[in-house]
Amino acid sequence: MSTHMDTDGRTGAGVSWGEVAAAEPGLARTAEERFAAYTHHVLATLRQDGSPRTTGLEVRFLDGELWFGMMPRSMKALDLRRDPRFSLQANPGEGTTMGGGDVRIAGRAVEVPEDDTETRARYAEEVEPPEPFHLFRTEVTEVVRTYVEDEKYLVVQVWKPGAPMRTLRRT
Repeated sequence: MSTHMDTDGRTGAGVSWGEVAAAEPGLARTAEERFAAYTHHVLATLRQDGSPRTTGLEVRFLDGELWFGMMPRSMKALDLRRDPRFSLQANPGEGTTMGGGDVRIAGRAVEVPEDDTETRARYAEEVEPPEPFHLFRTEVTEVVRTYVEDEKYLVVQVWKPGAPMRTLRRT
C-alpha cells in the first residue's frame, strides 16, 4: 500500500483490486460484472493545467489487479505519468436501466516500467494489446456503486480502504 492525496485533499492508502475483493467480495464481483458487460468505459485524468480530461478506455481485472493498457504517448497515459490520480466509470449501457447499477472506481495508476518484462508479458499474453503499449496497475482508493432498489430507493454503496462499506438509501 502507498500513501497519496485523495481528490478531496485527504491522505489515504490505495490497495490492489485483490484487496478490494477480499474486503468486499460482493461489491467487487458486481463491479467486475459491470465492467465486463461492455468493452469501453470512461476514464477521467488530470491535464497538465489541472483541468479534467475524460477518454474511453478498455480495462482488465487480472491476477488480483485492475489494469489499464494504453497506446504509446496517448494523452491519458501522459496525464497519468504526470499525476496518477484517476476516476473510472463503467459504461452504463443502452437505455436507462443500468443493470447492476452505476459503478465508479477511483485511485492512482502506477506505470509498469518497460524493464518489467515478466509483468508486461503476462498482461500481453492474456490481453494481446497492440505493441508497444503503456501498462498501468491501479491502487484503488474508492469504489462506489449506485442503483435503484424496489423502484423506490436510490442506494449508494461507498467503500474505501480500511473502512467498512457505507450504504446510503434515499427515497
